[in-house]
Amino acid sequence: MPRVADHDARHGQITDAVQRLIARHGLTAVTVARTAAEAGMSVGLVQHYFTAKDEMLLATFTRVNGRFTARVDELVNRGEAEGRTVAEMLRHALAELLPLDDARRTEFLVRLAFADQAAHSAALAAVQRETLVGIRARVARAIRNGTECGEVAPGIDAADQALQIVAFADGLALHSHIDPDGTPGPAILTALDGRIRRVFTGTCRRARLG
Repeated sequence: MPRVADHDARHGQITDAVQRLIARHGLTAVTVARTAAEAGMSVGLVQHYFTAKDEMLLATFTRVNGRFTARVDELVNRGEAEGRTVAEMLRHALAELLPLDDARRTEFLVRLAFADQAAHSAALAAVQRETLVGIRARVARAIRNGTECGEVAPGIDAADQALQIVAFADGLALHSHIDPDGTPGPAILTALDGRIRRVFTGTCRRARLG
């Protein structure tokens, strides 16, 4: 068990270092030597865990997306325990995609960098596609749950609305990145709330997102 824990810790230490390098200097700045220096370990130790740079990048991209998913799961579990509406839980979950603080800004920069790289890497593209499909599926499930509890009108196409809502949230994130002064956090959240309310027009009888 200690060996597994140590392996996971080292793995996380290295991928966190890659993430910081990408956020500060871009993906092309990532090398094994720079990653080792950023992580505070030897080049040999980094190479012990990752035999190639591409493997290290893939692990970092997977980790970033995994952290997002874990945060959403935590938000949903907390929302259910607190009796929040489905719309409220959905809004909090989608806000994790928006660069509203340093941690989410860093994640957004990393996802942006990998989006370009994924166009030339089947492995990265697969992680990107799996993450996007997963997000849309969660939103569609939230819409179906909203229909069951009365927040969403019957007959709404959950998959179609999920596509539109996720695309809207992605657009808000990009606008915030390009023009942060013109798209402040409160304005972004107000816009997101408005888009969600176009679908969640009713009153919830029971809150759940699962």
